Amino acid sequence: MKKKAVLVLSNGLVFEGESFGAGGEAIGEVVFNTAMAGYQEILTDSSYKGQIVAMTYTQIGNYGVNAEDIESKGGPKAEGFIVKEYLDYPSNWRADGALGSYLNKHGVVGIQGIDTRALTSCLRDAGSMMGIISTDGRYTPAALFERIREHQGIGGIDLVKEVTTERPYKWPASEKAWGYEDSGSNVMPIHQGQLKVVVYDFGVKRNILRNLASEGFDVMVVPAATSSAEVLEMNPDGILLSNGPGDPDAVSYGIQNVRELIGKKPIFGICLGHQILGLALNGRTYKLKFGHHGGNHPVKDIATGKVEITSQNHNYCVDIESLKGQVVLTHTNLYDGTPEGIRHVELPIFSVQYHPEAAPGPNDSNYLFRRFKAIITGGQYEN
Repeated sequence: MKKKAVLVLSNGLVFEGESFGAGGEAIGEVVFNTAMAGYQEILTDSSYKGQIVAMTYTQIGNYGVNAEDIESKGGPKAEGFIVKEYLDYPSNWRADGALGSYLNKHGVVGIQGIDTRALTSCLRDAGSMMGIISTDGRYTPAALFERIREHQGIGGIDLVKEVTTERPYKWPASEKAWGYEDSGSNVMPIHQGQLKVVVYDFGVKRNILRNLASEGFDVMVVPAATSSAEVLEMNPDGILLSNGPGDPDAVSYGIQNVRELIGKKPIFGICLGHQILGLALNGRTYKLKFGHHGGNHPVKDIATGKVEITSQNHNYCVDIESLKGQVVLTHTNLYDGTPEGIRHVELPIFSVQYHPEAAPGPNDSNYLFRRFKAIITGGQYEN
């Protein structure tokens, strides 16, 4: 007997469906993701902390889950999961379990059987909004709606402190090179290099670390609140500012530390790291109506005219006009024209709003890791 579940949005819209995964309640900002695959990487992406993810692709779960496609330690970071149709019988040679069992193990509430097209249309028209999923039949939609009204939302909340590492660690010496459980082999080759990079963990995806290691970097990951003085004592050749969740303005300590590092080391920012860099340069950020979440977003490299298909996951954007004279725009989103990349006019500093490490998504943009290395060494880099 399938258990009923209900999704209630802050605008009063109610969707009735069936429960899969854990029972109980999940409350968060509801966003939609347009990727056709990669649901495990999406769920374990720390950037989704505080959010409930709705997949626009109709069938989810068909290839199960496995130990290798985990993007953060400790399992899923999304608060809840919404799908049109959940497939409980995976068929894939890499699968070692079903998605529903995986969600249940980690306490993530899911709902299936709702009209995700209608939900996506609502979010596109009205913008991302708070919502609640409940499998508890004791509560009426009206009662759940009041729970949303009482919730403070996630704007202005520091979610980074909930996902960052508690202590520094070296990758991959103290972590598995691929995933967090014994997968039997390293899928991506690791080259121990001489160049040292310090990664600020604002919610870093493991594929960022894999790409850095693959390029020959000696990778040290540090907590988000690590002081600039501590980082400089490590004497890195470069600094990477990682992705992460929530409102960049709430990460005041990160902004201040990056501000103190500008001009002292080459810096590469990704997603939230891009936004924090913009704020550290005394720029501004603003919230997008419904954000960019998916693995099929076209981005144009302004210098070359090339178009990359990119993986994206963000709700905020850097106001490029607020950085006029300090940076040049390097990439733009071809869906809505929003800025997707910047480069400092004088210093070896650049950043992108999208995810060059993919996982999930296309690998069109992984040349940016080679560009980071070239900027550090003074060599030629690929456009």
